[in-house]
Amino acid sequence: MAANNRRMSGKKGAQVGSGGQRRRGLEGKGPTPPAEMRKGHKKNRVATAKTKQTARRPAPKGRGGKSTSELVVGRNPVVEALREGVPATMLYVQQFIDNDERVREALQLVGERGGIHLMEAPRPELDRMTNGLNHQGLVLQIPPYEYAHPEDLAAAAYDAGQDPLIVVLDGVTDPRNLGAVVRSVSAFGGHGVVVPERRAAGMTAGAWKTSAGAAARTPVARATNLTRTLEAYKKAGIIVVGLAADGDGEIGDLEALEGPVVIVVGSEGKGLSRLVGETCDFRVRIPMPGGAESLNAGVAAGVVLYEAARRRA
Repeated sequence: MAANNRRMSGKKGAQVGSGGQRRRGLEGKGPTPPAEMRKGHKKNRVATAKTKQTARRPAPKGRGGKSTSELVVGRNPVVEALREGVPATMLYVQQFIDNDERVREALQLVGERGGIHLMEAPRPELDRMTNGLNHQGLVLQIPPYEYAHPEDLAAAAYDAGQDPLIVVLDGVTDPRNLGAVVRSVSAFGGHGVVVPERRAAGMTAGAWKTSAGAAARTPVARATNLTRTLEAYKKAGIIVVGLAADGDGEIGDLEALEGPVVIVVGSEGKGLSRLVGETCDFRVRIPMPGGAESLNAGVAAGVVLYEAARRRA
């Protein structure tokens, strides 16, 4: 009996009770993760294999009316993109990720929206996909944007029995400005936005977020040659109006806004390019009694679109 007592005791004293281990074992561990994220599950093995293939495959090149796919990297950017309804096809989640509030919200938003696949991936694979950026274990894949053709915007307006109201951006490189213009076009009854194919902002995740959902209902077209596109609009009977600080008149005096019109907005710094400016039927300015030298593209487009909508009403 004494021997048994010696075996059951030690320098640290005999263990009494479970020390709270049983209570901790009964505590909840949150919702069950999706099958794609459960190690050993068949869907997890398939997802991991697909992730490796995607990470090693070169990025697709844009052809025709499509842009290339985009990756949103980092916990805050991913959550913000999901909150704003930016279209997405895949959410990559790092294996053994530190599950904080942002990760939980990202998974919840993906589950609520549907149509977005979840893939768990080792950190080295995500590092390769993002070229070493600080992804923090979350990477969201944005599908290529389906650009319209510039002629489609005018055709859709005429089909609806309306005069086209289109905004063309010349040399605008900030996606947030593009998103703001798309939002204004949607708000004031416009029929779309045209951007150049090169050296210009495209419909990235940043543009989608700034548009506040308007990009889902307002088409954006891409032009290979902006001057030729404007000439085609003119041949179709549409007046082309360019905004310029040294314009010949003020936007409030332009009766052309009441009919089919294309409004061309240049960059805040350089304004309209020479060839585009020469192609315009009218070059007008926005009066600014406060003394500001210029407005950014998003604000300038909003002012002119409001004036056009007021006249058409």
